[in-house]
Amino acid sequence: MFAAYAYPPNELGYCGPPEPPARSAGPAEMNTYAAAFDGAWPYLTELAATAGPSDPLDPDVVRSYWVGGPLLDRVDGDRLLDRLRHALAGQPTGLLAEVSGADALAHHSFHVFVVYPWVRFLSAEMPPTAPPLRILQDCRIRWGVVESVDDRTVVMTSRRLCLAGGMLALGPPGAETVRWRAADGTALIARPSPGETVAAHWNWVCGRLDDEQRADLDAATASTLEVVNRLRAEMCQVR
Repeated sequence: MFAAYAYPPNELGYCGPPEPPARSAGPAEMNTYAAAFDGAWPYLTELAATAGPSDPLDPDVVRSYWVGGPLLDRVDGDRLLDRLRHALAGQPTGLLAEVSGADALAHHSFHVFVVYPWVRFLSAEMPPTAPPLRILQDCRIRWGVVESVDDRTVVMTSRRLCLAGGMLALGPPGAETVRWRAADGTALIARPSPGETVAAHWNWVCGRLDDEQRADLDAATASTLEVVNRLRAEMCQVR
C-alpha cells in the first residue's frame, strides 16, 4: 500500500529514492524504500510510536497517513511537530512555523498544505491552472467515482481544489482523467470498474476506497483545509 501511494511522485522524481522497489521486494527492501521519503517517514514513525502499532509500515499506519482514520486522533500533535521540524530543518516550508500542536495532523494532506511551501505562493486572483494551485491539487490524495475506463485511463468524477474568496476549497464535482496503467504495463491497482470510488495521487489511480475510507479522506482533507485557511487569514490580518 505504501508503494502504491508513494509511486506517483517517486516516478516524477519529486521524492524518495531514484528507483522504485522491485515488485518482488521483501520487508527489508520496502522499509529502506519507505524510509527514503523524508516527507512521509516522520509521520509514519510518529503514528507507529504513539498510535499503537510499532511498525511504521503496519497497514493501519500506512492507511492512516495516506487516507485517514481514527488513528490520527491518537497522535500527539506537539510530538509530531517536533519530529517534523527536526527532520525538515533547513528546508523551505509553508506554514510549519505558524501551526500549533493542536492543529497538527499525521496525514498526507497536512504535509501537502501546511509543510510544503506552495501555499505561500497562492493569491486570490490565481487561475486553477497556475502552478502553485495545480501542484497542490495533484499532490493531495483525492477521491472520485469511476465513470468510464479503457486500457490505460479512467474518467472519474471528483472535486477539484480551487480558491473561493481567497480560501482553499473543493469545487463542484467534475470529470478528471487519470491513468491506471502505463504503456509498459505498470499498474498500481487492478483495472477499476465504473461505479467504484478510487483514490488518485498525481496522475495515477493508486487505490480503491470503501465508503468509510472515502469519508475518512474527506474528513482529513477538510480538517487540514480549515487549518490552512485560518492560518492564512490570521497572517493577512497581521500584515
